[in-house]
Amino acid sequence: MSASPSPRSPHVPDAPYAPQVPQVHQVPPPRAAGRRAWLGLLVVLGPVLLVSMDGAILFLAMPRVSQALTPTADQALWILDIYGFAVGSLLIAFGSIGDRFGRLRLLRVGATFFGIGSALAAFAPSPELLIAARALMGVAGATLLPSALAVLSELFADARQRARAIGIFAAAFAAGFAIGPIVGGLLLERFWWGSVFLVNLPVIALFLILAPILLGEVRATRPGRVDAPSVLASAGGLLLVIYGLKHLAAEGMAPAPILSAAVGLALLGWFAARQRRLAHPLLDLSLFRDRTFTFAIISGLVPLAAWSAAAYLAGVYLQSVLDLSVLHAALLAVPGALVLTVVCVVTPFAVDRFGKRAALLACHFLVAVGLLLLLPATTGGGVGWYVASTMVAGVGYGISFAVVADTAVGAVPPERAGSAGAIAETSNEIGNALGIALLGSLAALVFRLQGPELAPTLDETLHLPGLASAVVEDARSAFVDGLRVVALTAGLLHAALGVLALRWLPKAGRAGRADRADRADRADLADRADRDDRAGSDRPAGEEPAGPPDQDRADVVA
Repeated sequence: MSASPSPRSPHVPDAPYAPQVPQVHQVPPPRAAGRRAWLGLLVVLGPVLLVSMDGAILFLAMPRVSQALTPTADQALWILDIYGFAVGSLLIAFGSIGDRFGRLRLLRVGATFFGIGSALAAFAPSPELLIAARALMGVAGATLLPSALAVLSELFADARQRARAIGIFAAAFAAGFAIGPIVGGLLLERFWWGSVFLVNLPVIALFLILAPILLGEVRATRPGRVDAPSVLASAGGLLLVIYGLKHLAAEGMAPAPILSAAVGLALLGWFAARQRRLAHPLLDLSLFRDRTFTFAIISGLVPLAAWSAAAYLAGVYLQSVLDLSVLHAALLAVPGALVLTVVCVVTPFAVDRFGKRAALLACHFLVAVGLLLLLPATTGGGVGWYVASTMVAGVGYGISFAVVADTAVGAVPPERAGSAGAIAETSNEIGNALGIALLGSLAALVFRLQGPELAPTLDETLHLPGLASAVVEDARSAFVDGLRVVALTAGLLHAALGVLALRWLPKAGRAGRADRADRADRADLADRADRDDRAGSDRPAGEEPAGPPDQDRADVVA
């Protein structure tokens, strides 16, 4: 914006040749967060931990559930899967809805229904009601994750503090996956299967009491309307894709999951095309023009794919090949989970010093090394290699979780942080589904090619009556071969992504300058757009604004 000339003095004649001095707007530094913000972070972490725990806590309880409710095989699968399907398919929709109607309001509604769903699940008298309760918990969980991330972006206006808060957020979310089976195992030692759901209620109650006190409401300055076709297309497309991928892993190239995935992809394609035409899109696709943002999202999807596949296959390896108990196998994952949690917290400090480029390089190369440490595993032993693998790869996973969440939320103004956070969380869910579907299918293919032609999976083979010990050993060896192939494939993929990061992402100095300039630019654009909206509401119909936007832009000193 050009400045107007200085007011004329009554004692000094006009100077027509005097240059006009542009105004320079100094962007004030964001205010550092105080104790209340950090207490608000602790309050937000409760529901986040529950959402991630409930994705894994039911695995140990399923044998007890099966004894009590006697579900069919299909019902058992739906009890396990419906929660993840609901969370993954609705993240984008609820991220945008929270931006429009208030994150705190959506958090409180979501937490309330998460608690109701937990109570219904704990006392469900039939498989059908348990499936319905788990679906309600999944829908509620989808409201909590993006809104919680968006609330953090408002609590912590300072970029460094926000990055550290999001690192703690990522640590809590990652820790939930690891401690879910352990908490479930401890509860099942003393109580009935419904206790794994009732443990959620005190945390939800505490959140509902403290959230209105410590968390402030934030709404978009230009909310627009929620586009119902976009909500349905995004939710339906993601649900069908995730369902198709998971069932491709379980059933192979069956017609139903292939059709489901194809229809889901078509819906998502229509959804993407529609977003480009909307004035207030549900998902801002222009974010993907930012190279660092795009690579960060990829760096969230691929490690989750590797993690989910490795965790699933390693669980089978420990229990069905090495004959360890479920709880023993879960406890072996604790060292890696601790490493992952600590790394999520310290990663923002490392990013401050070395930049996101170096962090993402380290992420992919460390995950690659960790996965390759599974190669020496054998049918006779490999616990040490497994623990070492989870610890080394855990460093990479921790970097990924922290950097991806901060990059997504930091790429947009605070009023759109829910939508951006939903992109990051959705990439995690899709990565999880892809890992089980693609890498799990690769392991199954190796098993079918090298194992005894008795059953399509190791567990089914081991449960066949009258097997000779040599056949059992051959089946276990074939499964270990599949595990090695998956570890090698995923490790090489991460190494390739590390090379791509080296060539594609800007170096730390340029990245830091570009990031600061981009944040100032976004703040300036949002401020100008808000002023234009207010001026437009007072302008007579048909009257044009005074000048093009570029002429109304002030210099910004970061």
